[in-house]
Amino acid sequence: MGLKDDLERYRDVGEERRQDLAEFIQYGDLGQSRGDSVRIPIKIIDLPEFEYDQRDQGGVGQGEGAEPGDPVGQPQPQPGDGDEDGEPGEEGGEHEYYEMDPEEFAEELDEQLGLDLEPKGKKVIEEKEGDFTDITRTGPSSTLDFERLFKKGLKRKLAMDFDEDYVREALKVDGWGPATVYEWTREQNMPVSKAWIDDAYEELPAGEKAVWDSIEEMEDNVEKVETSQRIRQEGVDQIPFRREDERYRYPEIVEEREKNVVVVNIRDVSGSMRQKKRELVERTFTPLDWYLTGKYDNAEFVYIAHDADAWEVERDEFFGIRSGGGTRISSAYELAAEVLEEEYPWSEWNRYVFAAGDSENSSNDTEEKVIPLMEQIPANLHAYVETQPSGNAINATHAEEVERNFRDADNVAVAYVSSPEDVVDAIYDILSTEDQ
Repeated sequence: MGLKDDLERYRDVGEERRQDLAEFIQYGDLGQSRGDSVRIPIKIIDLPEFEYDQRDQGGVGQGEGAEPGDPVGQPQPQPGDGDEDGEPGEEGGEHEYYEMDPEEFAEELDEQLGLDLEPKGKKVIEEKEGDFTDITRTGPSSTLDFERLFKKGLKRKLAMDFDEDYVREALKVDGWGPATVYEWTREQNMPVSKAWIDDAYEELPAGEKAVWDSIEEMEDNVEKVETSQRIRQEGVDQIPFRREDERYRYPEIVEEREKNVVVVNIRDVSGSMRQKKRELVERTFTPLDWYLTGKYDNAEFVYIAHDADAWEVERDEFFGIRSGGGTRISSAYELAAEVLEEEYPWSEWNRYVFAAGDSENSSNDTEEKVIPLMEQIPANLHAYVETQPSGNAINATHAEEVERNFRDADNVAVAYVSSPEDVVDAIYDILSTEDQ
């Protein structure tokens, strides 16, 4: 394989990483990653090495022990390097890990799923000057909006303009004086003052005050020039600016808002939640946690486990804990409402409430308690993920009831995961609901 082929493979590493991302979410060891670093397994890229021609026996300054054909700059093997007794290593060499922070993970997931979720800032942390887009009546001369002033003056010029020569010709009609001409201009909608007409009449030579026998004769022989035509021909020699037209630009005050998010993860730990169901919960919730961590300035997480009762747990306990009790999903929402109200007010925090389980719930609990609680808890998004590896059980109706009740809601998502292959689609269903 040549150098060109190696370089092409190296350029494709980004695309391969994106392809590996979906496989990692579905099948990878999520425990390899931490909250601030996501480790994605990728195929090793063999970078090109340079060798000297075997016929060239000259030294290259690599030091004692270098042989022709050794890669340039690569340390030579020394006694004790590698495995003991010279045995080959036992670790697989087909994959390495690419470490990305949650922000990069979110960008990759956005690109792969075609999402563009824009986080909402809640709490104002800084006010700063933006572009000079706001207007005030006073300010330093350097900020005078001259373009606006010119447009105001030009607009006034157009509104006040009239064909002075045309009006002077009307003053030459036999028997007409300034009063008659003024009334005629009003009928013609010409913006001319009585004072101007008086002055123009006084300036006319005595022999030009009876040139036309009638106004009709004058109108037939003299062409009136419209303002727009006259400006095109002669230009504008004067613009009537006024002090009241002056406006000054000043910078818009931009509020920098901190994008805080709290994610409440709820999962069923009752006796029916067997290992495969628990694994599907982890495989769905963990990438969602990384994604929202990458999207928000400050992300906090609350983990609630429940059977017939609910209690708060640490993240390490959340995915492994198991109980033998019954199921009452509303107990988790009651606890979530309490925690959110006390510690994460809706006015300052974006909220996501994600719940997962096998959809089995105690009789009437979904309709009578869970749905009303979901309606009462303000959140950017409520989501429920049903994990049933073998398909729906007869009494697994919680997800269907939630979906039916919130069919027209724009902040509730329901997803169904029966195998790892469904995880990426479930994540898309959840995040695309918020994106919209």
